[in-house]
Amino acid sequence: LLNTSIKFFQKHLTDHHKLLNRSVICRVLFTVCSLLLIARSDGSPFTDCIQSKGKAGFYEGSIDSTESGVKCMNWSDVPGVIERYPGKGLGDHSFCRNPDGRIRPWCFFPNSRGRIDWGYCDCKQGSLRLQGGRSKLEGTVEVYLNGVWGTICSNGWDDRDAAVVCRQLGQGARARVSPLSRLLVSVVHWQSVGCEGQEEDLLQCNRTVWNGGECVNRQAAAVSSSVFVPVRLSGGGPSAYEGRVEVYHAGQWGTVCDDQWDDNDAEVVCRQLGLGGIAKAWVGAYFGAGSGRVLLDEVSCTGNELSIEQCPKTAWGEHNCDHTEDAGVSCIPLTDGAVRLVGGVKGYEGRLEVHYRGQWGTVCDTGWTQTNTQVVCRQLGFRSGESVSGGRFGVAAGPILLDDVRCIGKEPTVTQCSRRGWFKHDCTHNQDHVCIHIFCFSCLSGVPVRLVGGENEREGRVEILVGGQWGTVCDDGWTDRDVEVVCRQLGYSGLAKARVMAYFGEGEGPIHTENVKCTGGELSLIDCIKQPFGTHNCRHREDAGVICNYGFQKDSPEVKEAVGSMCGLRPSHTRQKRIIGGENSLRGGWPWPASGRLRGSQADGRLVCGATLISSCWILTYIGLYKVRVGDYHSLVPEEYEEEYGVEKIVLHPRYRADSNDYDLALVRVSGHRAHRGVTGHCVTLSRSVLPACMPMRRERVPKGIANCYITGWGDTGRAYSRTLQQASISMLSKRQCEQRYSDQFTSRMLCAGSSHDNHRVDSCRGDSGGPLVCERPSGSWVVYGVTSWGHACRLQDAPGVYTKVSAFVPWIRKVIGK
Repeated sequence: LLNTSIKFFQKHLTDHHKLLNRSVICRVLFTVCSLLLIARSDGSPFTDCIQSKGKAGFYEGSIDSTESGVKCMNWSDVPGVIERYPGKGLGDHSFCRNPDGRIRPWCFFPNSRGRIDWGYCDCKQGSLRLQGGRSKLEGTVEVYLNGVWGTICSNGWDDRDAAVVCRQLGQGARARVSPLSRLLVSVVHWQSVGCEGQEEDLLQCNRTVWNGGECVNRQAAAVSSSVFVPVRLSGGGPSAYEGRVEVYHAGQWGTVCDDQWDDNDAEVVCRQLGLGGIAKAWVGAYFGAGSGRVLLDEVSCTGNELSIEQCPKTAWGEHNCDHTEDAGVSCIPLTDGAVRLVGGVKGYEGRLEVHYRGQWGTVCDTGWTQTNTQVVCRQLGFRSGESVSGGRFGVAAGPILLDDVRCIGKEPTVTQCSRRGWFKHDCTHNQDHVCIHIFCFSCLSGVPVRLVGGENEREGRVEILVGGQWGTVCDDGWTDRDVEVVCRQLGYSGLAKARVMAYFGEGEGPIHTENVKCTGGELSLIDCIKQPFGTHNCRHREDAGVICNYGFQKDSPEVKEAVGSMCGLRPSHTRQKRIIGGENSLRGGWPWPASGRLRGSQADGRLVCGATLISSCWILTYIGLYKVRVGDYHSLVPEEYEEEYGVEKIVLHPRYRADSNDYDLALVRVSGHRAHRGVTGHCVTLSRSVLPACMPMRRERVPKGIANCYITGWGDTGRAYSRTLQQASISMLSKRQCEQRYSDQFTSRMLCAGSSHDNHRVDSCRGDSGGPLVCERPSGSWVVYGVTSWGHACRLQDAPGVYTKVSAFVPWIRKVIGK
């Protein structure tokens, strides 16, 4: 390489330069080639632009030059581009972006002819590596800029700068310096770096370009990193305790393959995240498939490691998996007062420990009685037990949490007994009486049961107390025979109805069991549980529920006749609290919302929009439908008043155009044929739970200052489409406010409404379109003033939802429906 380059130099240099000493040329070429070798020989992955996407889906890094090394233009200097791609990260900066959805980020730059051109960005720009250390976890920091690796002077270098370096490399950090040697072949890129410590990479820190001067004490910036690679949980919804496991390595987040993934691996992940409690492993992309690279495979922890990095595993990036095999964990938190028996062979024997504020500790046996033992064993789900003497279950360790415990025998948990405060005791581990050894009888008794989330004390999500923790029951195989036992255990003797799919909301904490198998004659739910507690393959969206003393009665002929002439009347529900920013409504609390469905791959079709019942035969919405469902509350559970009907006729407003939001209204006549029962009748069967909303008068305005307006629907809540009917109170905005926001897009045939408070945004969203906006008249009747139509986005500040103004279309509606 050197000889070839020398010939090139000697051939093309001028006569004057041909006089250059061969050794000078060699030194120059040696420097060039060394830099090339340094830049090309390292095997560390470069920062990958594709992996540096933010939550919005586009690149959010700080690279600001193209592959050819040209600096990017400021986005605000290119007319119209920011307006063309709103919300895509463009602004008053020159960082590369991909607002048009391209895989790689790009930017504009001025070409040699002075015109604006564009190019893909240099994804290697800003990559880091550590050189000269005793291991891959330490060394002098080198940064890749404009095609060359170079060092950083140690001027002002501290732990905050090192933290950013090691975060970028996917490691923990401690700052240090190292001697700066071989200046002939070393390039210094920066004189100093000043990071706050929270930046994702060094390019986001303040930097001073090296000016050719001396580095302080001829020292280069260096770091020592730890083996604790960053770990996070994704895809677990609002819960911070579960999700898909993702690890950070070489500047990018990636997933873990589920080969050999088990609870021991989950234990380590939960410990590394600082989450105590019960660790459970999930496989098969249980929390959804990830994106980017699969970074680890065949992780085989013992459960005692402090970091997943310490577990046996494949090399980084080596795997035979795809994202359908992404591993996940649940780190179910323990509640204060949970108890356990440790040191025994089985779970019914051992040394007593109690949990408080993230740690397990012992109980001093001063004044300990057999009654106390009965409470502990019952809390663990056993019928009774006894205290045993001696140290057969090992010596105690850790803090002493409780002392002077005195139970009367009726307490559900030991912490509800008379006792000293937490950590208040006069015992030490050097004394024999700090250990309480217990043997619980293996014959299980009835575990405590409660109902949560219902509208009254006779219904709700089923929760049982095991090991001092309330947890839920999975609905796999859940039937009326199982809930008959639950209701009997709670003292109810009437008819019992099972509810599934988190009908009463999703629980928190552990899921204790699944596949409950009752015959209906058992005295306690525990008699129906045939597997160890904690064994299940469910999530909280499958929590089981019950309705005890179920008393559904069909409306009498008198009631049917009365409701046939009514509109806008609600049952006397008191809860006032998609609907984004809303809450579950009460069953039957809104009699007129309907859901429109298209013919889908499943027998019942799929939800496409909301709708409003305005008479026994007519539905008000915004789109043509395949069938209509009324009387619904939980979209996946058949209910008493719920009926589905076919569509006889669809009438769009004659001035409606697909390219406009104006005249966004449709009327749907329901056929007498009930779609899923083959029964023919006279349109919709009205009842106390299925009633039409009242229509407004022609050009009637929403009364000023009215506070009782609501939107309802099953649309997107910010996480997913809701299973249960959502409701939210909403504020009507003035015409002036709407026009200021939407300009000429807003017409006199529209309303807009929404909450502008940052801490409680309320809005309709996908799946709510066509649904009702209703307000209560002083007389107590509810009027449909609006039909959910459009908006710029869900729940954005200063972007209220827009609704078709029903009063502007009253003459047309009455002409179509005939009254």
